[in-house]
Amino acid sequence: MPSPEPTLSPQSRMHDLRARIDALDARLIALLAERSSLIDEAARIKLQENLPARIDSRVEEVAANARRFAVQEGLDPDLAERLWRLMMEHFIAQEDRVLSDPRRD
Repeated sequence: MPSPEPTLSPQSRMHDLRARIDALDARLIALLAERSSLIDEAARIKLQENLPARIDSRVEEVAANARRFAVQEGLDPDLAERLWRLMMEHFIAQEDRVLSDPRRD
């Protein structure tokens, strides 16, 4: 049987912290949406230049960048790399949908 949910007192500092976390999450989502738009642009360029969605050397470069940036910011580089690899797989699939769209012919 699960334990009951804890309740926060109205004076708890967690309310303010949670609001800050929610605001940061909104900014992260906006940045991911911006990245998604850039991926759409990359797909259009790859279509024009006859490039594949997945370019393994670039995947590894981006993963290495994520690790390096994480270390610089004091974030666990393993976490950053796992998140970026998941994100890259999603965005490669997004590019692939554009590249394989039969309506583009």
